[in-house]
Amino acid sequence: MRQIVLDTETTGLETAQDHRIIEIGAVEVVNRRLTGRHFHRYINPQRAVDQGAMEVHGITDEFLKDKPLFDQIAGEFLAFIEGADLVIHNAPFDVGFINHEFAKLGQAYGKVQDYCTITDTLAMARQLHPGQKNNLDALCKRYDVDNTSRDLHGGLLDAEILADVYLAMTGGQVDLGLKGESAKAMAEAGEAVRRLPGDREPLPVIRASGEELNAHQALLETIAGENGGACLWRGEVPSS
Repeated sequence: MRQIVLDTETTGLETAQDHRIIEIGAVEVVNRRLTGRHFHRYINPQRAVDQGAMEVHGITDEFLKDKPLFDQIAGEFLAFIEGADLVIHNAPFDVGFINHEFAKLGQAYGKVQDYCTITDTLAMARQLHPGQKNNLDALCKRYDVDNTSRDLHGGLLDAEILADVYLAMTGGQVDLGLKGESAKAMAEAGEAVRRLPGDREPLPVIRASGEELNAHQALLETIAGENGGACLWRGEVPSS
């Protein structure tokens, strides 16, 4: 399975006000491993960056004035994402901006959904952690993902961090090939998952002892006794 973890930075918050994309960062994940392939471009939006947006990402009009226009990188960007599942935090925002850029180029490009499926990690996080903060910084803290280099938002950096968070949220091990850095991802059970090389020996399977199995059965009996004789872990549904 091929996934592209993606983030954008923009001149502002509203496509209705013709705000534009100024940075795209994306990293490739294949079969739950970062491959080291990535796409990163700054883009001249042909308009001013809002002050509020600049305070978030630190990208200035002066920095962008010599960067390519979106139509100059659109084909390369589409070739990188086509056929993948796009993993995005608050996907409607980024997808809306990408579709806005495509629409400005005419009907030839269509919409992102014509080329990719979309996974919204914000929607996933809200299901997993209802009533809690689920922005990227909060998820980094919850899953013990290192984001100490994130003083400002940035497309590629946020995509790399989101890849760690997504793989942690979905219970997998992480192998970050872009920087060769080691970071931890915390599984829901609270145990840190270390990144291991792909050529490692198969991990040993440690099976429960007889004493542990007996303790487990005793716990299920206790649960059933407090639940009208039924225990969901044994496939028993309490009578209504």
